[in-house]
Amino acid sequence: MLKIIKKTNTKERLLVLVSIAFIVLQVWLELKIPDYMSEVTSQLQMPDTVIADIMQPGMMMVLLSLLSFVSSVIVGYFVARIAASLTSRLRKEVYHRVMDYSTDELHKFSIPSLITRTTNDITQIQQVVAMGLQVSIKGPITAVWAIMKIANKNWEWTVSTGVAVVVLLVMLTVILTIVQPKFTVVQGLTDKLNSITRENLTGLRVVRAYNADDYQNNKFNDANEEMTKVNLFTNRMMAIMSPGMTLVSSGLTLAVYWIGAYLIDAAEGAMKITLFSDMVVFSSYAMQVVMGFMLMTVIFLILPRATVSARRINEVLDMEPSIEFPKDSGNIGKNKGEIEFTNVSFTYPNASEAVIKNINFKAKKGDTIAFIGSTGSGKSTIVNLIPRFYDVTDGEIIIDGKNIQAYSHQDLNERIGYIPQKAVLFSGTIRSNIDFGESSASPLNDEKIERALDIAQAKDFVDGKEEKLDSHVAQNGTNFSGGQKQRLAIARAVAREPEFLIFDDSFSALDYKTDKKLRDVLAEKVADTTKLIVAQRISTIMDADEILVLDEGNVVGQGTHQSLLKNNRVYQEIAYSQLSKEELANG
Repeated sequence: MLKIIKKTNTKERLLVLVSIAFIVLQVWLELKIPDYMSEVTSQLQMPDTVIADIMQPGMMMVLLSLLSFVSSVIVGYFVARIAASLTSRLRKEVYHRVMDYSTDELHKFSIPSLITRTTNDITQIQQVVAMGLQVSIKGPITAVWAIMKIANKNWEWTVSTGVAVVVLLVMLTVILTIVQPKFTVVQGLTDKLNSITRENLTGLRVVRAYNADDYQNNKFNDANEEMTKVNLFTNRMMAIMSPGMTLVSSGLTLAVYWIGAYLIDAAEGAMKITLFSDMVVFSSYAMQVVMGFMLMTVIFLILPRATVSARRINEVLDMEPSIEFPKDSGNIGKNKGEIEFTNVSFTYPNASEAVIKNINFKAKKGDTIAFIGSTGSGKSTIVNLIPRFYDVTDGEIIIDGKNIQAYSHQDLNERIGYIPQKAVLFSGTIRSNIDFGESSASPLNDEKIERALDIAQAKDFVDGKEEKLDSHVAQNGTNFSGGQKQRLAIARAVAREPEFLIFDDSFSALDYKTDKKLRDVLAEKVADTTKLIVAQRISTIMDADEILVLDEGNVVGQGTHQSLLKNNRVYQEIAYSQLSKEELANG
């Protein structure tokens, strides 16, 4: 938690100091009220006392109460500003750190957990800062100041107050020791519940299609009930605090008056009235002592969960991205549009063996390189190394005559147009989805956008919409078909005018006719762009300049369609399982 607090800036720290000043003022005003109460009881002892004599200290008590209220409002405003400002900056810092993560770091935390840490956990921090600054400062000041006020009044009353404080502290220690570990469990279960809910919502169609509603409902109910049980346990334990503190404060009041009754009974004459006055005032101060400790208990109600949240946030902020990009690319390579893999191998973190081994190929400007093989053979892994979603374990990748690790993040991304297998669209419009991010071609005018749509075979269905480029795109593009989303994703990459286009099985959602037409247009209109295609269909890659056939991470064939069809057994098996000999020969 201290690491989070250290992230406050100068303005926030100044506001904390101002808040402390107003808290001290508030405590002084509240502790001044019993002094006027004592004056009232003293006046009542005088035989010639009139109402006006009591009204003056009474009005002062009202005035002090109002001023204390105003101070409390000012403190509340300042701490709310501090909490909102700190957590806003913290949320931004967590968001940008996550955006810098490689795929490996994202897998370590999981997406649902990162969402919970960015929202729920930071909200816990905001609550503890907003409330904690008030009660954690006011509580000790009130308790210590009140104790100083009553320390020399009467030893019997002082001892009874000390016993009440000890009982209160023991009760808090026991409860918090039991409850603290459960808060860690609660945050973990929140991640789990978030994950199941997200899974259900994204896979709703599949759940309904397979009549799996009951199965998914049971999975959600199990997680929900588990979290409910833990929350009930913690809330029941914490619920003991309120009646426990009430019992202690009421017991202290009773003890003060009980002891006072014996003291007054033993006293003589005017001393009885003096003791009664002292007892009333002492009782007020004793309540302030207990109130000070009760205020401190409020922070203990929210601090345990916030401590867990702070640890989870620090885990995100402390984890450095495994892939670092230089700030400056230096001299840019001159061999524009060329890419070369030299003895490239890659092993996933904590994996026992490499996914791909000793991959070698070279593509010149405008070439088309294709990758084909069985599922899990490493096709997507190869192309994912180019944008540095992962870094190679061995070997090197050269772009434009320069190692990709020497490029800044922006320079590398400007050279690459990446189309994933599962098309990703963002809420907004077709225009905002095509003119997305920054590149050397930004900003895109309508002419460039329409050219990209035309190349991607998306212009017809876009023009068919009433608002055309300004047509609404729902989150994840749910108002478009799979093929339409894929073509819009291709148009977005083409519009960047990159040196390299990476198609990670991006043609699988297209029908054969659209697939063929798109490849023909790409060959004609972006002939100078180097294309790397991961595919499952032979028809998609038949025209490639070079095809790499992969099997269990190894290149088992490399060449043109005709040469591989003639000499490579693995390629032949794939080809003959999809097309007839006549179709393959014509290709």
